[in-house]
Amino acid sequence: MCIDDKIPNVPNHLPLLDFNHTRRYNGIMGRCVAEIRSIAYYLPERMLDNAELVGHFPHWTEEKIVRKLGIETRPIADETETAADMAVRAAENLLENGSCEHEEIDFVLLCTQSPDYFLPTSACIIHERLGLPKACGALDFNLGCSGYIYGLSLAKGLIETGAAKKVLFLTSETYSRYINPDDRSARPLFGDGAAATLISAAENDPNEPIGPFVFGTDGSGADLLIVPAGGHRLLPTEMTGIEQPDGKGSVRSLNQLKMHGPGIFSFAVDRVPPLVEDLLQKSGKTRSDIDCFVFHQANKYMLNRLQELCNLKDMNFFNDILHRGNTVSSSIPIAMVDAWHSGVLKSDKWVMLVGFGVGLSWGATLVKLPAGFVACVPEPAA
Repeated sequence: MCIDDKIPNVPNHLPLLDFNHTRRYNGIMGRCVAEIRSIAYYLPERMLDNAELVGHFPHWTEEKIVRKLGIETRPIADETETAADMAVRAAENLLENGSCEHEEIDFVLLCTQSPDYFLPTSACIIHERLGLPKACGALDFNLGCSGYIYGLSLAKGLIETGAAKKVLFLTSETYSRYINPDDRSARPLFGDGAAATLISAAENDPNEPIGPFVFGTDGSGADLLIVPAGGHRLLPTEMTGIEQPDGKGSVRSLNQLKMHGPGIFSFAVDRVPPLVEDLLQKSGKTRSDIDCFVFHQANKYMLNRLQELCNLKDMNFFNDILHRGNTVSSSIPIAMVDAWHSGVLKSDKWVMLVGFGVGLSWGATLVKLPAGFVACVPEPAA
C-alpha cells in the first residue's frame, strides 16, 4: 500500500484459526498423533531417454548409463510447466481419491528449490488454485533431497501441537531448468516431479506412526551442489550467463546448477550409515524391526553402496530410480507409492525413510502407514 492509498474497509467476518484445537486434542480428547493418510504424485509427460543422451554425448552408451546410474528415462517438465503447476497436479491427484475434502485442509507445506517467484510464497498461490479455505496456513521451505524428512517433521509438529488437523505436504522440483544441456554430470541424473502427502491427526497411538527423527547439517559443503548466481549473493548478469567448459567435459554458466559428484558421494557414504545407526538407537529398534527401507533415490551406484555400508544387503531395500531419475525432494514419496503398488510397502509395518543431499543436509525417520492408507498413481497421459 502506498502512502496516498485510502485504507480499505476491513470485513469483520473473516474466518479465524481455531486456537482451541490444542486444548481439545491434548485435553478432553487426549493427545493426538500424526499419521500419513495418503500419497499421490505427478510426473511430466515428456521423458528424456538414454538414446537422446547418447545422441548428445556420443562417447556414452545407453548400457553404460543404466549400469552406472540405474536410469533409463527421466521425466522433464514442459517449458511452461513450473514446480507450482506440478504441485497442483499432484495435490489434485490426491484430493480426487477421496482421502480428504478441500475444506478440511488447514495447512499447506511446499518444499521446493524452484519456486515460481522469489515472492510471493508459492504455497499461497497453490492454496488459491486448489480452492482451499481462507482459514488455512501456507508456507514454502527451501530444501532438496532431505526435504521430505524435514517436511514430515514440520507436519507432525503442526498436528501434535494442535495447530492443524490435516496438512497437505507438497514437494516439487524442476531441476532441469537449472541444468545446462551440455552438463554431462547432472543432465543424466535428475528428473522433474511432484508429490502430495496428506498428514492427518489420528487417535492416540503409543507407537507413534511418524518418528522419531534424526537430522544433520554441514554448510561447509554448500558448494558441492549449488546454483551460484541468481540470488542476492551473486545477482544474475550478462557475465554470469556466459557458458564455460569446466575442464571435465561439461559446460555451464554461473546461472546453472553445478554438482561435484565425487564430493556428494563421499558425503553420502560418510554421513548416511551413522544416520541409520542413530535412528535405530533413538527408536530402540533393530534392522529386523524395519519392514522396508526407502532412501532418497540418488542413483543406482550410490544406493547400492549405501545399502552395503548400512548393513542392509539382506533387507527390503527399495530402488525406484529406473524410470524416475533423481526427483530431489519428491523421490522418497514417489518411491513409497510405487513400493506400495508393487506390494513391497504394507500398512502397519515400520518403514525407514532416509534423505540426504544439497545443503549439505540429511535426515531420517520411521513411519508406519495406517490401515486405509491410499497411494495414488497418476493416470497415464491420453
